[in-house]
Amino acid sequence: MPSRRVVIRTAGGAHARPVAELARLALAHPGPVTLTGPDGARVDLRSVLAVMDLALLPGDEVELTADGAGADTLLEEMGRVLDG
Repeated sequence: MPSRRVVIRTAGGAHARPVAELARLALAHPGPVTLTGPDGARVDLRSVLAVMDLALLPGDEVELTADGAGADTLLEEMGRVLDG
């Protein structure tokens, strides 16, 4: 299963707008998509509330994981969202 480590660079961290965009991308993907926070907590990226609950800040490093067709492209796009 492809994964990608990303440092959050969006101003304000993983706030509502980037998290909503990640959820939109995850919902359009046919396979599972998860985010693992710096403390090791793993959440489904389809859940805005689960991601927001991690309270991710600028500089936090997370791991994005996706399975299924187009996973590499999806992870690239999600990395750009968190890059600000």
